[in-house]
Amino acid sequence: MEQADRIFKQAKPYLGAIALRFASAGMSIISKAALNQGMNQLVTIVYRYSIGAIVVAPFALVLDRKIRPKMTLSIFAKILILGLLEPVIAQSLIYSGTKYTTATFATAMCNILPAFAFLMAWICRMEKVNIRRIRSQAKILGTLVTVGGAMMMTLLKGPMLNLPWTKENNPHSYSSLANKQEPVKAAVVITISSICSSAFTILLAHTIRTYPAELTLTTFICLAGAVESTILALAFEWNNPAAWALHADSILLAALYGGIISSGIAYYLQGVVVKLKGPVFVTAFNPLSMVIVAVISSFIFAETLRLGRVIGAAVIIIGLYLVLWGKSKDQLPLKLGTDNLPTSISHQNSTTTNHHLKPSSDHAQLKATAPTTTVSNA
Repeated sequence: MEQADRIFKQAKPYLGAIALRFASAGMSIISKAALNQGMNQLVTIVYRYSIGAIVVAPFALVLDRKIRPKMTLSIFAKILILGLLEPVIAQSLIYSGTKYTTATFATAMCNILPAFAFLMAWICRMEKVNIRRIRSQAKILGTLVTVGGAMMMTLLKGPMLNLPWTKENNPHSYSSLANKQEPVKAAVVITISSICSSAFTILLAHTIRTYPAELTLTTFICLAGAVESTILALAFEWNNPAAWALHADSILLAALYGGIISSGIAYYLQGVVVKLKGPVFVTAFNPLSMVIVAVISSFIFAETLRLGRVIGAAVIIIGLYLVLWGKSKDQLPLKLGTDNLPTSISHQNSTTTNHHLKPSSDHAQLKATAPTTTVSNA
Protein backbone atom coordinates (compact mmCIF):
# COMPACT_ATOMS: atom_id res chain seq x y z
CA MET A 1 0.00 0.00 0.00
CA GLU A 2 2.82 2.40 0.86
CA GLN A 3 4.51 1.56 -2.43
CA ALA A 4 1.29 2.30 -4.32
CA ASP A 5 0.98 5.65 -2.55
CA ARG A 6 4.58 6.48 -3.42
CA ILE A 7 4.03 5.59 -7.09
CA PHE A 8 0.88 7.73 -7.18
CA LYS A 9 2.72 10.71 -5.67
CA GLN A 10 5.45 10.37 -8.28
CA ALA A 11 2.89 10.04 -11.09
CA LYS A 12 0.67 12.89 -9.88
CA PRO A 13 2.37 15.73 -11.81
CA TYR A 14 2.46 13.61 -15.00
CA LEU A 15 -1.23 12.74 -14.68
CA GLY A 16 -2.03 16.40 -14.02
CA ALA A 17 -0.06 17.55 -17.08
CA ILE A 18 -1.78 14.95 -19.29
CA ALA A 19 -5.21 15.98 -17.97
CA LEU A 20 -4.37 19.59 -18.85
CA ARG A 21 -3.60 18.55 -22.44
CA PHE A 22 -6.93 16.72 -22.81
CA ALA A 23 -8.74 19.78 -21.42
CA SER A 24 -6.86 22.04 -23.84
CA ALA A 25 -7.65 19.78 -26.80
CA GLY A 26 -11.34 19.82 -25.96
CA MET A 27 -11.30 23.60 -25.73
CA SER A 28 -9.59 23.88 -29.14
CA ILE A 29 -12.25 21.74 -30.82
CA ILE A 30 -15.19 23.49 -29.16
CA SER A 31 -13.73 26.95 -29.80
CA LYS A 32 -13.26 26.22 -33.51
CA ALA A 33 -16.88 25.06 -33.81
CA ALA A 34 -18.08 28.18 -31.95
CA LEU A 35 -15.94 30.50 -34.10
CA ASN A 36 -17.39 28.89 -37.23
CA GLN A 37 -20.84 29.81 -35.85
CA GLY A 38 -19.82 33.45 -35.39
CA MET A 39 -18.74 33.49 -31.75
CA ASN A 40 -17.81 36.91 -30.37
CA GLN A 41 -14.50 36.08 -28.69
CA LEU A 42 -14.42 39.01 -26.24
CA VAL A 43 -17.93 38.34 -24.92
CA THR A 44 -17.23 34.61 -24.67
CA ILE A 45 -14.11 35.34 -22.59
CA VAL A 46 -16.24 37.43 -20.20
CA TYR A 47 -18.72 34.57 -19.72
CA ARG A 48 -15.96 31.95 -19.55
CA TYR A 49 -14.02 33.54 -16.70
CA SER A 50 -17.12 34.66 -14.84
CA ILE A 51 -18.30 31.04 -14.83
CA GLY A 52 -14.83 29.87 -13.78
CA ALA A 53 -14.77 32.24 -10.79
CA ILE A 54 -18.30 31.24 -9.70
CA VAL A 55 -17.55 27.50 -9.94
CA VAL A 56 -14.20 27.54 -8.10
CA ALA A 57 -15.02 30.14 -5.41
CA PRO A 58 -17.07 27.83 -3.10
CA PHE A 59 -14.29 25.21 -3.09
CA ALA A 60 -11.71 27.91 -2.36
CA LEU A 61 -13.73 29.27 0.56
CA VAL A 62 -14.01 25.84 2.19
CA LEU A 63 -10.77 24.06 1.30
CA ASP A 64 -8.34 26.98 1.49
CA ARG A 65 -9.66 28.61 4.66
CA LYS A 66 -6.78 27.28 6.83
CA ILE A 67 -3.94 27.93 4.39
CA ARG A 68 -5.03 31.17 2.71
CA PRO A 69 -2.26 33.78 3.17
CA LYS A 70 -2.90 37.46 3.74
CA MET A 71 -3.50 39.45 0.57
CA THR A 72 -0.79 42.03 -0.04
CA LEU A 73 -0.48 44.80 -2.61
CA SER A 74 2.28 42.87 -4.40
CA ILE A 75 0.18 39.70 -4.70
CA PHE A 76 -2.86 41.71 -5.80
CA ALA A 77 -0.81 43.37 -8.55
CA LYS A 78 0.47 39.97 -9.72
CA ILE A 79 -3.09 38.62 -9.86
CA LEU A 80 -4.18 41.57 -12.01
CA ILE A 81 -1.27 40.94 -14.39
CA LEU A 82 -2.03 37.19 -14.47
CA GLY A 83 -5.66 37.98 -15.30
CA LEU A 84 -4.51 40.24 -18.13
CA LEU A 85 -1.84 37.95 -19.63
CA GLU A 86 -3.76 34.69 -20.04
CA PRO A 87 -7.52 35.32 -19.81
CA VAL A 88 -7.57 38.59 -21.77
CA ILE A 89 -4.57 38.84 -24.12
CA ALA A 90 -3.57 35.20 -24.73
CA GLN A 91 -7.13 33.89 -25.07
CA SER A 92 -8.20 36.74 -27.37
CA LEU A 93 -5.19 36.11 -29.60
CA ILE A 94 -5.59 32.32 -29.67
CA TYR A 95 -9.25 32.74 -30.69
CA SER A 96 -8.18 35.17 -33.42
CA GLY A 97 -5.47 32.79 -34.63
CA THR A 98 -7.85 29.82 -34.67
CA LYS A 99 -10.31 31.86 -36.72
CA TYR A 100 -7.74 32.17 -39.53
CA THR A 101 -6.67 28.52 -39.66
CA THR A 102 -7.61 24.99 -38.63
CA ALA A 103 -7.83 23.75 -35.05
CA THR A 104 -4.96 21.32 -35.72
CA PHE A 105 -2.64 24.05 -37.06
CA ALA A 106 -3.45 26.36 -34.13
CA THR A 107 -2.78 23.62 -31.58
CA ALA A 108 0.45 22.59 -33.30
CA MET A 109 1.71 26.18 -33.31
CA CYS A 110 1.09 26.35 -29.56
CA ASN A 111 3.89 23.76 -29.18
CA ILE A 112 6.38 26.63 -29.32
CA LEU A 113 5.10 27.68 -25.89
CA PRO A 114 7.58 25.46 -23.93
CA ALA A 115 10.50 27.06 -25.77
CA PHE A 116 9.36 30.53 -24.74
CA ALA A 117 8.72 29.28 -21.21
CA PHE A 118 12.28 27.92 -21.06
CA LEU A 119 13.78 31.20 -22.30
CA MET A 120 11.79 33.25 -19.80
CA ALA A 121 12.61 30.86 -16.96
CA TRP A 122 16.29 31.12 -17.92
CA ILE A 123 16.14 34.92 -17.91
CA CYS A 124 14.37 34.84 -14.52
CA ARG A 125 17.01 32.38 -13.21
CA MET A 126 14.42 29.68 -12.62
CA GLU A 127 16.28 27.37 -15.04
CA LYS A 128 19.82 26.01 -14.69
CA VAL A 129 21.94 26.56 -17.80
CA ASN A 130 25.63 25.66 -18.00
CA ILE A 131 26.74 25.96 -21.61
CA ARG A 132 29.52 23.41 -21.05
CA ARG A 133 27.12 20.64 -20.05
CA ILE A 134 25.39 18.52 -22.67
CA ARG A 135 21.97 18.82 -21.03
CA SER A 136 22.13 22.61 -21.09
CA GLN A 137 23.21 22.44 -24.73
CA ALA A 138 20.17 20.22 -25.40
CA LYS A 139 17.88 22.85 -23.85
CA ILE A 140 19.28 25.60 -26.07
CA LEU A 141 19.33 23.44 -29.21
CA GLY A 142 15.81 22.19 -28.49
CA THR A 143 14.55 25.76 -28.19
CA LEU A 144 16.05 26.69 -31.57
CA VAL A 145 14.70 23.50 -33.21
CA THR A 146 11.22 24.21 -31.82
CA VAL A 147 11.18 27.71 -33.30
CA GLY A 148 12.46 26.30 -36.61
CA GLY A 149 9.66 23.73 -36.65
CA ALA A 150 7.09 26.47 -36.10
CA MET A 151 8.49 28.36 -39.10
CA MET A 152 8.32 25.17 -41.20
CA MET A 153 4.67 24.68 -40.27
CA THR A 154 3.93 28.22 -41.37
CA LEU A 155 5.87 28.28 -44.65
CA LEU A 156 5.68 24.66 -45.89
CA LYS A 157 2.54 23.07 -47.28
CA GLY A 158 3.18 20.03 -49.44
CA PRO A 159 0.64 17.47 -50.65
CA MET A 160 -2.52 16.69 -48.72
CA LEU A 161 -2.61 13.62 -46.49
CA ASN A 162 -6.19 12.43 -46.66
CA LEU A 163 -7.15 10.15 -43.79
CA PRO A 164 -9.43 7.19 -44.60
CA TRP A 165 -12.42 8.71 -42.80
CA THR A 166 -11.95 12.26 -44.15
CA LYS A 167 -14.66 13.35 -46.56
CA GLU A 168 -13.15 16.17 -48.56
CA ASN A 169 -16.34 17.20 -50.29
CA ASN A 170 -18.75 16.80 -47.39
CA PRO A 171 -21.17 19.75 -47.76
CA HIS A 172 -22.32 19.42 -44.16
CA SER A 173 -18.81 19.71 -42.76
CA TYR A 174 -18.11 22.45 -40.28
CA SER A 175 -15.04 23.29 -42.32
CA SER A 176 -17.28 24.58 -45.10
CA LEU A 177 -18.28 27.37 -42.73
CA ALA A 178 -14.75 28.26 -41.79
CA ASN A 179 -13.15 31.60 -42.54
CA LYS A 180 -10.60 31.93 -45.30
CA GLN A 181 -7.37 30.45 -44.01
CA GLU A 182 -4.42 32.79 -43.52
CA PRO A 183 -1.68 30.64 -41.96
CA VAL A 184 0.99 33.38 -41.77
CA LYS A 185 -1.32 35.79 -39.95
CA ALA A 186 -2.50 32.94 -37.71
CA ALA A 187 1.09 31.92 -36.93
CA VAL A 188 2.07 35.46 -35.89
CA VAL A 189 -1.00 35.89 -33.68
CA ILE A 190 -0.60 32.46 -32.05
CA THR A 191 3.12 33.10 -31.44
CA ILE A 192 2.30 36.31 -29.55
CA SER A 193 -0.37 34.37 -27.64
CA SER A 194 2.23 31.72 -26.72
CA ILE A 195 4.60 34.40 -25.43
CA CYS A 196 1.83 35.76 -23.19
CA SER A 197 0.94 32.25 -21.97
CA SER A 198 4.61 31.58 -21.19
CA ALA A 199 4.83 34.81 -19.22
CA PHE A 200 1.65 33.77 -17.38
CA THR A 201 3.18 30.41 -16.41
CA ILE A 202 6.41 32.03 -15.18
CA LEU A 203 4.56 34.67 -13.15
CA LEU A 204 2.24 31.97 -11.77
CA ALA A 205 5.30 30.07 -10.51
CA HIS A 206 6.51 33.22 -8.74
CA THR A 207 3.08 34.06 -7.31
CA ILE A 208 2.36 30.60 -5.97
CA ARG A 209 5.50 30.82 -3.81
CA THR A 210 4.06 33.64 -1.74
CA TYR A 211 0.38 32.72 -2.18
CA PRO A 212 0.23 28.89 -2.05
CA ALA A 213 -3.58 28.59 -1.85
CA GLU A 214 -4.16 27.25 -5.36
CA LEU A 215 -7.97 27.28 -5.39
CA THR A 216 -8.16 30.83 -4.05
CA LEU A 217 -5.52 31.98 -6.52
CA THR A 218 -7.47 30.34 -9.36
CA THR A 219 -10.64 32.16 -8.26
CA PHE A 220 -8.87 35.51 -8.15
CA ILE A 221 -7.26 34.99 -11.58
CA CYS A 222 -10.63 34.09 -13.12
CA LEU A 223 -12.27 37.07 -11.40
CA ALA A 224 -9.54 39.45 -12.59
CA GLY A 225 -9.83 38.05 -16.11
CA ALA A 226 -13.63 38.44 -16.05
CA VAL A 227 -13.47 42.09 -14.90
CA GLU A 228 -10.69 43.08 -17.31
CA SER A 229 -12.29 41.32 -20.29
CA THR A 230 -15.65 42.93 -19.45
CA ILE A 231 -14.07 46.38 -19.69
CA LEU A 232 -12.54 45.48 -23.05
CA ALA A 233 -15.73 43.86 -24.37
CA LEU A 234 -17.86 46.86 -23.37
CA ALA A 235 -15.44 49.16 -25.17
CA PHE A 236 -15.76 47.20 -28.43
CA GLU A 237 -19.35 45.89 -28.19
CA TRP A 238 -21.13 48.76 -26.44
CA ASN A 239 -23.64 49.25 -29.27
CA ASN A 240 -24.04 45.56 -30.08
CA PRO A 241 -26.38 43.96 -27.50
CA ALA A 242 -26.88 40.94 -29.77
CA ALA A 243 -23.27 39.95 -29.13
CA TRP A 244 -24.11 39.30 -25.47
CA ALA A 245 -27.01 36.94 -26.22
CA LEU A 246 -26.49 33.24 -25.49
CA HIS A 247 -28.34 30.34 -27.11
CA ALA A 248 -28.20 26.57 -26.78
CA ASP A 249 -25.38 26.08 -29.28
CA SER A 250 -21.62 25.58 -29.48
CA ILE A 251 -21.02 29.18 -28.32
CA LEU A 252 -22.74 28.47 -25.00
CA LEU A 253 -20.82 25.19 -24.78
CA ALA A 254 -17.56 27.10 -25.34
CA ALA A 255 -18.38 29.47 -22.47
CA LEU A 256 -19.40 26.65 -20.09
CA TYR A 257 -16.54 24.29 -20.98
CA GLY A 258 -14.03 27.12 -20.93
CA GLY A 259 -15.24 28.40 -17.57
CA ILE A 260 -15.56 25.09 -15.73
CA ILE A 261 -12.84 22.95 -17.33
CA SER A 262 -10.30 25.16 -19.09
CA SER A 263 -10.32 28.00 -16.56
CA GLY A 264 -11.49 26.66 -13.20
CA ILE A 265 -10.13 23.11 -13.08
CA ALA A 266 -7.22 23.63 -15.50
CA TYR A 267 -5.80 26.69 -13.72
CA TYR A 268 -5.91 24.82 -10.41
CA LEU A 269 -4.15 21.80 -11.94
CA GLN A 270 -1.62 24.05 -13.62
CA GLY A 271 -0.79 25.69 -10.30
CA VAL A 272 -0.30 22.30 -8.63
CA VAL A 273 1.95 20.95 -11.40
CA VAL A 274 3.98 24.18 -11.57
CA LYS A 275 4.54 23.93 -7.83
CA LEU A 276 5.70 20.31 -8.09
CA LYS A 277 7.74 20.37 -11.30
CA GLY A 278 8.28 23.95 -12.41
CA PRO A 279 6.91 26.11 -15.25
CA VAL A 280 8.75 24.42 -18.14
CA PHE A 281 7.53 20.92 -17.22
CA VAL A 282 3.87 21.92 -17.29
CA THR A 283 4.19 23.14 -20.89
CA ALA A 284 6.22 20.15 -22.09
CA PHE A 285 3.16 17.97 -22.78
CA ASN A 286 1.67 20.31 -25.41
CA PRO A 287 2.24 17.89 -28.33
CA LEU A 288 -0.33 15.55 -26.80
CA SER A 289 -3.01 18.19 -27.44
CA MET A 290 -1.93 18.39 -31.08
CA VAL A 291 -2.38 14.64 -31.60
CA ILE A 292 -5.81 14.64 -29.93
CA VAL A 293 -7.00 17.68 -31.89
CA ALA A 294 -5.68 16.33 -35.21
CA VAL A 295 -7.61 13.07 -34.82
CA ILE A 296 -10.87 14.62 -33.58
CA SER A 297 -10.78 17.50 -36.12
CA SER A 298 -10.43 15.04 -38.98
CA PHE A 299 -13.78 13.57 -37.91
CA ILE A 300 -15.69 16.72 -36.91
CA PHE A 301 -14.32 19.32 -39.33
CA ALA A 302 -13.17 16.92 -42.10
CA GLU A 303 -9.73 18.53 -41.90
CA THR A 304 -6.99 17.25 -44.17
CA LEU A 305 -3.35 17.40 -43.14
CA ARG A 306 -0.51 18.62 -45.34
CA LEU A 307 2.87 16.90 -45.42
CA GLY A 308 4.85 20.10 -44.81
CA ARG A 309 2.89 20.90 -41.67
CA VAL A 310 3.21 17.34 -40.38
CA ILE A 311 7.00 17.56 -40.84
CA GLY A 312 7.04 20.94 -39.08
CA ALA A 313 5.01 19.54 -36.19
CA ALA A 314 7.42 16.58 -35.92
CA VAL A 315 10.38 18.99 -35.78
CA ILE A 316 8.64 20.96 -33.01
CA ILE A 317 8.16 17.74 -31.01
CA ILE A 318 11.84 16.78 -31.45
CA GLY A 319 12.94 20.20 -30.23
CA LEU A 320 10.47 20.09 -27.38
CA TYR A 321 11.75 16.79 -26.05
CA LEU A 322 15.36 17.90 -26.40
CA VAL A 323 14.41 20.63 -23.93
CA LEU A 324 12.58 18.10 -21.75
CA TRP A 325 15.56 15.70 -21.77
CA GLY A 326 17.85 18.56 -20.83
CA LYS A 327 15.52 19.44 -17.97
CA SER A 328 15.06 15.91 -16.64
CA LYS A 329 17.94 16.07 -14.15
CA ASP A 330 16.87 19.52 -12.96
CA GLN A 331 13.71 18.07 -11.43
CA LEU A 332 15.51 15.94 -8.83
CA PRO A 333 16.30 18.73 -6.32
CA LEU A 334 12.68 19.92 -6.48
CA LYS A 335 11.37 16.66 -5.00
CA LEU A 336 12.71 17.32 -1.51
CA GLY A 337 9.93 16.68 0.96
CA THR A 338 7.14 19.15 1.08
CA ASP A 339 4.59 16.40 1.57
CA ASN A 340 4.83 16.63 5.36
CA LEU A 341 4.59 20.40 5.64
CA PRO A 342 1.34 21.81 7.05
CA THR A 343 0.73 24.07 4.06
CA SER A 344 1.43 23.75 0.37
CA ILE A 345 4.48 25.75 -0.70
CA SER A 346 6.46 26.10 -3.89
CA HIS A 347 9.13 23.54 -4.56
CA GLN A 348 11.42 26.29 -5.62
CA ASN A 349 11.20 27.65 -2.09
CA SER A 350 11.64 24.24 -0.50
CA THR A 351 15.13 23.71 -1.94
CA THR A 352 17.95 24.74 0.38
CA THR A 353 21.68 24.99 -0.02
CA ASN A 354 22.93 22.84 2.85
CA HIS A 355 19.86 21.11 4.32
CA HIS A 356 17.16 18.72 3.03
CA LEU A 357 13.67 19.19 4.41
CA LYS A 358 12.68 16.47 6.88
CA PRO A 359 9.36 15.37 8.44
CA SER A 360 7.72 17.50 11.10
CA SER A 361 9.62 15.82 13.97
CA ASP A 362 12.74 17.66 12.78
CA HIS A 363 11.08 21.08 12.59
CA ALA A 364 13.00 22.34 15.59
CA GLN A 365 16.30 21.56 13.90
CA LEU A 366 15.17 23.28 10.70
CA LYS A 367 14.11 26.34 12.66
CA ALA A 368 17.46 26.51 14.38
CA THR A 369 19.33 26.44 11.08
CA ALA A 370 17.00 28.87 9.29
CA PRO A 371 19.28 31.95 9.49
CA THR A 372 21.97 30.17 7.45
CA THR A 373 19.60 28.73 4.84
CA THR A 374 19.53 30.29 1.38
CA VAL A 375 16.78 29.75 -1.15
CA SER A 376 17.71 28.37 -4.55
CA ASN A 377 15.99 29.88 -7.57
CA ALA A 378 16.96 27.04 -9.84
